[in-house]
Amino acid sequence: MTPDTAEPSSGIRLSSARGRWILACVVLASGMAMLDGTVVNVALPTIGRDLGASLSSLQWVVNAYMLTLSALLLWGGALGDRIGRRRTLILGVAWFAAASALCGLAPDQGVLIAARALQGVGGALLTPGSLALVRSAFHPDDQSRAVGAWSGLTGVAGALGPFLGGYLIDGPGWRWIFLINVPLAVVVLLIAVRHVPESRDAAVAGSRFDMAGATLAALCLVGVSYALIGSSGGASVVSTVLPAVLGVAAGVVFVVVEHRRAQPMLPLSLFRSRLFSATNAMTLCLYAAIGGILFLLPVQLQIALGYSALEAGMATLPITLLMLLLSPRAGDLARRVGPTLPLVTGPLIAAAGVLLMLRIEPGASYAADVLPAVAVLGLGMSVFVAPLTATVLASVEPARAGLASGVNNTAARIAQLLVVAALPLAVGLSGDAYTVPGAVNTSFHRAALGCALLFALGSATATLFIRPAAVRPRLEEAPKPQCRSHLGVAAPALEPAPQERDRATDG
Repeated sequence: MTPDTAEPSSGIRLSSARGRWILACVVLASGMAMLDGTVVNVALPTIGRDLGASLSSLQWVVNAYMLTLSALLLWGGALGDRIGRRRTLILGVAWFAAASALCGLAPDQGVLIAARALQGVGGALLTPGSLALVRSAFHPDDQSRAVGAWSGLTGVAGALGPFLGGYLIDGPGWRWIFLINVPLAVVVLLIAVRHVPESRDAAVAGSRFDMAGATLAALCLVGVSYALIGSSGGASVVSTVLPAVLGVAAGVVFVVVEHRRAQPMLPLSLFRSRLFSATNAMTLCLYAAIGGILFLLPVQLQIALGYSALEAGMATLPITLLMLLLSPRAGDLARRVGPTLPLVTGPLIAAAGVLLMLRIEPGASYAADVLPAVAVLGLGMSVFVAPLTATVLASVEPARAGLASGVNNTAARIAQLLVVAALPLAVGLSGDAYTVPGAVNTSFHRAALGCALLFALGSATATLFIRPAAVRPRLEEAPKPQCRSHLGVAAPALEPAPQERDRATDG
């Protein structure tokens, strides 16, 4: 069989040599994107010193990537369904590698920000295709094991990120956190061309792209983000209010356009499900809290406490390890008893962990102050992340689970995008203040209080809107299908109650 020949509908067995090659390809592709996401925050103080960048420029280093990724994530998944998932993955990996090389060679902050935006386009192409390839390539009996292996191995990449990133930043230099993607991408491309079968969705092959929706979504995010970051950077009122107004206007037009289109990028009918709407509202709160605290914690550790980049990266490793160990168990608990308990208690535990970070200040001990805080935060995230993702999928009919996952993933990215744009302004950190230990310490403590409030708000949303009867656990002993959360965690799928299925249909 040639590389371009699609595999028969029976699928490839995971235990076969080709099955292992396919798994290696999607794990390396996903791991490359996840690795990049886990190390950039740690590198921000070093990048700022090397390029003479202000805090607003560093915000754009993070948000330029998140912006294009968030705006084009659904579009990337739709493109793979139409022109071929392997082809889209190859395009995304090649694009991501080229943009990563440009990031690593950037002579100034402007080029770095532009390259990060291009990197987000590549991420939007390769990220949705990884799980789609697992679903389409493997035999149905092996799909759950393949998704579980993929999630676990990708999670290992996330765990290695802080160590590898800190080593590269303190050793060869921050540019290598981007340049390392180039050889990884070459390996992925060689495997994909030789071993991965092509697949596409014949049902949507002739449908049109929602370019208007994608463009309006991007304009909305750019306008709002520019206004927030510009405000924290001391920009004039005119230069911030105008982008904000244009961004909000683009968002309003986006809703109108999506409501009228026959094949929208974001079908608004999904939100007829009360459970789907509630879980996405939770996602916005919880991932804003996660994004905010993990954006400023490495800065606090390096600037206020004097940690090296490697030490700051390793300090957050317990979060990843706890999630790898405990999230599958939390997902299984949600399958047995329903999602309400973990979705109410998990965010409260995370809030307690963030409040413990008020003890992280100059002179604090890692063992007595930093470790307990990150461990409790990791425990809370382990409790709610997998059940949240599974509940999103359970809130709609099975045929729309992939779309629901894409919408929820996009909501998580948007939450992190907006919090990185807004948080420094909200806590009074602007200009070059991120280089002053006292200013960073004060702002970090304010941010911790705000992020704890967001976690508590997420818990309150679950208490009010996610009822135990809304999702009926599957009690069969057979292996359960799995989904993947935004943090690389596999979670058993839950089955929606009939009334929620009815609300999720188009009517």
